[in-house]
Amino acid sequence: MTASERAVSLARAGAAAAAEVKATSIEAIDVSERLVISDVFLIISADSEPQMNAVVSRVEKALHERGAKPKRREGLGFDPRWVLLDYGELIVHIQREEDLDEYALGRLWADAPKIELRLEDALAGPRAGVGAAAEEM
Repeated sequence: MTASERAVSLARAGAAAAAEVKATSIEAIDVSERLVISDVFLIISADSEPQMNAVVSRVEKALHERGAKPKRREGLGFDPRWVLLDYGELIVHIQREEDLDEYALGRLWADAPKIELRLEDALAGPRAGVGAAAEEM
């Protein structure tokens, strides 16, 4: 079993939205064979609280525009370090850059297939193809 087309499409939309506000790193992982609760984890990092808030806002807007309805939203508030947006088939993790190594979600799911995000196709302008956000997943 692989992630649903809709989950992959939502992950790509969320990744493009995060890249638009200069998220530090973006990775999508197909967890469909290992979890029954979700198909895709989208892991995003940001450098600061204002940037995290911008990423959360932009990702939520992009997914809402595609008809996705959040089931749960956790971690927002004073000094957010890890925000979780649960859309069922897609779970978005937004973390502070310095916390990526501590929680190591990418390493925890290292044996799961990565999803190619195609950010170069989704973005226009100078950010397209720049940095970790544009790595082929």
